[in-house]
Amino acid sequence: MKITTNLICLCIFTLSFQFAFSQEKPSDLVNPFIGTAPLTDPAVIGYTPPRDWRVWAGLTFPGSALPNAMVQLSPITKWGSGAGYEYEDREILGFAHTNKGHWNLCNLPVLPISSEAKAPFKSGFSHEKENASPGYYDVYLDDYKVGVKLTSTLRTGIHEYSFDNPQGRRILFGLGKANNEVSDWEIKIAGAKAVEGFQRVGGDKVHFYAVLNHEVSDLKLEASGEKDGYAILSISDQNAGTVTMKVGVSYVSISNARENLETESIASTFEEVQEAAVSEWEALLSKISVKSESRRDKEMFYTSLYRTFLWPALRSDVNGQFSDESGNVQKQDFNYYTIPSLWDTYRNKLVLLSILSPEVTGDVISSLISRAEITGFVPTFFHGDHGAPFIAGSYKRGVSNFNVQKAYTYLLNNAYNSEGPRAFLDEYMEKGFISDPEVANPHVETKARAGVSKTLEYAYDDYSLAILADTLGDQKNYEDLMKRSQNYKNVFDPSINFMRGRLANGDWISPFDTEYPYYEYMFREANAWQVSFYAPHDMPGLVQLYGGADQFEAKLDEFFTKPWNPNHIARNVSTFIGQYCQGNQPDHEAPFAYYYVGKPEKSQAILDKIMTELYGIGPEGLALSGMDDAGEMSSWFVAAAVGLYPMSPADADYLVTVPLFDEVTWKVENGNDLVIVNPNRGRKLQEIKVNGKPLDGYYIGHDLFRKGGKIELVTD
Repeated sequence: MKITTNLICLCIFTLSFQFAFSQEKPSDLVNPFIGTAPLTDPAVIGYTPPRDWRVWAGLTFPGSALPNAMVQLSPITKWGSGAGYEYEDREILGFAHTNKGHWNLCNLPVLPISSEAKAPFKSGFSHEKENASPGYYDVYLDDYKVGVKLTSTLRTGIHEYSFDNPQGRRILFGLGKANNEVSDWEIKIAGAKAVEGFQRVGGDKVHFYAVLNHEVSDLKLEASGEKDGYAILSISDQNAGTVTMKVGVSYVSISNARENLETESIASTFEEVQEAAVSEWEALLSKISVKSESRRDKEMFYTSLYRTFLWPALRSDVNGQFSDESGNVQKQDFNYYTIPSLWDTYRNKLVLLSILSPEVTGDVISSLISRAEITGFVPTFFHGDHGAPFIAGSYKRGVSNFNVQKAYTYLLNNAYNSEGPRAFLDEYMEKGFISDPEVANPHVETKARAGVSKTLEYAYDDYSLAILADTLGDQKNYEDLMKRSQNYKNVFDPSINFMRGRLANGDWISPFDTEYPYYEYMFREANAWQVSFYAPHDMPGLVQLYGGADQFEAKLDEFFTKPWNPNHIARNVSTFIGQYCQGNQPDHEAPFAYYYVGKPEKSQAILDKIMTELYGIGPEGLALSGMDDAGEMSSWFVAAAVGLYPMSPADADYLVTVPLFDEVTWKVENGNDLVIVNPNRGRKLQEIKVNGKPLDGYYIGHDLFRKGGKIELVTD
C-alpha cells in the first residue's frame, strides 16, 4: 500500500491537533470578557428597555486578579457603572486597582498619558488590540500611543507601559475618582523612583506605595485632595525603554502598602508575576476537570468557575494586620476578608468556596465573627440573614478553621434580637410573617417591607441555624428554630396557590397581580410567580401546600410557559422562560423543583435551555442573562453544569442532575477523585448509581467529596 506525502502530513497534523487539544488547560479556556457586554435584544430581555437604559447583563471586569485577592487591576471606561468597564465603550479613562462588579470600589485609578495630553484624560482603544486572561490584561491606547500590560499579585498591581514616544512620558493618578464618591486623597514623592499616598472613599482609606523603574522628574497636583482632582507624574527622559510601575495596596497604612509590595513583587519581573498568577489560577481551576467536544461549553464553565473566586476580597496585609469594623488595626491568626454578597451567593457560590477553598472559607467566616465581636451581630448583605446557611453548611462540609461556637452565639443573636440586622423581627416572631402596608396603586419602585420575601428567607435562615444547633447539640433552640422554619407557609395563599403579601391584621393584600414585579413591596426584586417555589428546606411540604404532586407540577408547567408581560419593566428582572427569571436570584432554585414530583426530565429541559441559551449571549457572545452579582450567576452555571446543585446550602448534600459534560472529575480531599459520568449522553435521567449501587432518590451526601467515588447516570 502506497502512503502519499499528503496523507502522512494529514496524520501528523491530526496527531498534533489531538495532542494540543489534550494539553488544553483550564486557564486557557477562561474568557474574562464574558459578562462585560450589554443585553440589547428585547426578545431576550423580555421587554423593550427604556431609552438609554443598559440592562444589567453580567457587569463583570476583564482585568487581572488572583483568587479572592485584595487587588483587581482593570480598565475603567465609565465611572459609576457596575464594574467600571462596559464592552460597548470605546474610551479608557484609567486602570483601577480594586473591583467587585457591584457599583463600588474601582479605587486608585492610573493612566499613562503623552506629553501633549490635556483634561479630560481618556484614550480611544479597540478590542482588536485588547486581550485578557487569568492574571493578565493588555490594551493599546490609541490617543496616547501607549501599549499597556497589567498583571497582579494578591496585594500589588504591576503595570508595564510601552510609549511609542519615549519623551514626555507621564502617568495620571486620578485619585479624585472612584465608583463611589471620594472624600479626600493624597500623593507625594517618596524617593527618586517612588510615590505614595491614599484615597478615602466612605469608610475605606486605601493606601498605596508605587515604585517605577525610571526616575520621577516631577509631580503636579490639580485640585489637590478634592473630588475629581488628579496628579500627574512625569518620568525622566534620561532613559528610554519600557516603564514598569509596581503598586502596593493596603487598607491599613502606606508603610504596609510598601511592605506588601516589597514582599510580593519587588524582586520579580512582569513575566514572573504573570506566570505565578496563571499557575495559581490553574491550580484552582483544575480541581474540576470536564470532558466535552464543545469548546463553548468548556469556555463558559471555566470562565464561570473563574468568576466564582473573585469575591470576597482579601483585606489583610502580609504582616497580618487589617482595619476592622471600627477602623482599628488588628492582627489575628486568620486572613481578613470583605463581607460576601450573602443575599446573592449563599445559594451556590459560597458552597463552591467551601468545597474548593476551605481555608479561605474559614477565614471569611472568622472575618464575619470579627465584625460580630464589635457589633454583636453577624453581618447580613442586602436582604435576609444568610450568614446562617453559609456558616452552617460550611461547618457540615468540614470547614473547621473558625470558632464555630462564637459564630453560633452571634447567629442566635441575629435570630432573636430585634436590634440586629433582621428587619421587622418582632413581628416575624410574634405573627410568623412580616406584613406590608396597604398601598394604593403600587408600582415597581414602591418602598415597603418586602414582607413575603423576608418571611420566606427568614424561615430558611431559621432552618439553617436549626441545623447548626442540632450539630452542636442545642436541642432547645433546634426545636424552636425548626418550628419557625415552617413560617414560609404563613405567606402562602391556598385559595390561589401563590405566596402573597399580608396586611398587619393578617388579611391578604388586595388587589393582587401575580405577574407584576416589585422591588420592595411584598417581594424583593421579583413577582409572585418567582418567589412561590422557594422553600429549599422543605420542598415536600411545599408540594403538599399546592395540593399534591399533580397540582404542583401543573403550577410549574404554567410558571415556565406563561409569557412575560412586556409592559412589566424592572431594571434587573430580565431574560425569562415563561415567568421564570434567570436574570436575578430570587427564583434560581425553581428549575430544580420538578425533582420533587418525580419528573427530573422536566427540570433538565429547563436547565439545558438556561445553560445553552442564556449564557454567553448577544452579538459578541459576551453577555450574561443578568448581573453576575459577585459570582452568583456564574456559580449557578457551574453547579448546574457539573450536575450537583446545593438546593439547601445549609445541608451537606447535593441534588444530582445531568451534567452538561460527558464526564466531570473533582479532585477531593484525600487525593481520590469524585467522577460523574453520563455514558449514554442522554438528557433524560432514569437512574443514578453511586459506586455501582442504585441510589434511592436524587441526593448524594458530601461524604463523596471526602472519600471519592463514582456517580454513573443512566439516561436516555
